[in-house]
Amino acid sequence: MNSQTKVAGVILAGGRARRMNNQDKGLVSFKGRPMVSYAIAALAPAVDFVVINANRNIEQYRQFGWPVISDQTGSFDGPLAGVLAAMIHVDADVLVVVPCDSPLIKTEHLRKLLLALAENNADVAVAFDGARLHPVLFAIKAVLQTSLQDYLADGQRKVADWLARQNLVQVDFSDEPEIFSNINTMTELSALEAT
Repeated sequence: MNSQTKVAGVILAGGRARRMNNQDKGLVSFKGRPMVSYAIAALAPAVDFVVINANRNIEQYRQFGWPVISDQTGSFDGPLAGVLAAMIHVDADVLVVVPCDSPLIKTEHLRKLLLALAENNADVAVAFDGARLHPVLFAIKAVLQTSLQDYLADGQRKVADWLARQNLVQVDFSDEPEIFSNINTMTELSALEAT
């Protein structure tokens, strides 16, 4: 990234979290802190500014000091709807997208995504753990906004399917796959807190 490139961090906290008894995952406590605070801590040093994509508990998310952006629709259309909302609202060339429920992701991992995006002249750099892609952890150029709008307008929702259509580079994190631990249930929360 050159010094003129504006980079926004986007935290995806817009889901329903049905497997967490519909609790708002970003606000669920992990080791004494709301999960969203880990995403903010990882993003803030790597980007110019942060936005949080949330569709409920907006006021609680605003208390973290960053703008909160909701999806364009109220139908919980998945992670890509959150990415599109961010693209529409932020003035940035590149977005670094992270989920709100992966508290082990650190700044260095996000910098690695940004570096891979620039070095490979790709449009998207997606995290890869050696076995599979992690399609909600990526750096993406804002020029893909029209492609994303068209995909969602077509009724499509699958992140991996849309990413596969782009000029994509996989970023290898196979030496530390544990960073992708995400928390979808209270059982997973307890297990990760015990580590």
